[in-house]
Amino acid sequence: MLTLVTRTARTAASVAGGALAGATRATAALRPTAKPLHPDGAVLEGRLRRHGSDRSTGVDLLDRAGEGLALVRVSRAVGLSDPWPDIAGLAVRLTHEGRTGDLLFATTGWHGPTRALLLPRRHIATRPLTTLLPYRTPTGPVVLGARPDGPAAWDLSWARGIGPWHAFGRLELDGNPGDPARADGGPDDADVVFDPVLNQLPGLAQYPVVTRLRRPSYRAAQDSRD
Repeated sequence: MLTLVTRTARTAASVAGGALAGATRATAALRPTAKPLHPDGAVLEGRLRRHGSDRSTGVDLLDRAGEGLALVRVSRAVGLSDPWPDIAGLAVRLTHEGRTGDLLFATTGWHGPTRALLLPRRHIATRPLTTLLPYRTPTGPVVLGARPDGPAAWDLSWARGIGPWHAFGRLELDGNPGDPARADGGPDDADVVFDPVLNQLPGLAQYPVVTRLRRPSYRAAQDSRD
């Protein structure tokens, strides 16, 4: 039986999710594009090199060493061009243990509670990003983070709540997303759609509250594309 706290949290998430969906539909109406949010991006291939974590999460992707291919999209949420600050996004598609899933990062703070705050930045290559919302793992909730190391690489870590970060890997791109030749995302950008609710990696599940918050806006974005 659901507790009062759980019911309240899910109701609040549903209300907030509906509000986000409404904002997405309004944005799509004002700016009819294939993607109402993060309209322009650079899509590149890359590789995730995992060295493993110093503490166990129960998630093979975070705990064990290995490497695999990645498809990455770098974008700006509102679509403002330089030098205007915008919330930068880093979408990563991986295949692990036979399943393909998506991870979405956005520019936030890095220390303590600030890692749960979206923060506009001028350049994605100079600021940290997190998944903002936690994933459910066998050992409890974790937030993933990415710190840039140059224009085309990020060091990846995980943390619990506002606790310390634990490094587990490095994401390297086959090219520079800031290259003017890739500024419009290339011909395949409109065809690549990332969805962390629908496409989940083994061991990194979305909490029901998070799903209620995110799913309506993703559906609204899909409707606008259709």
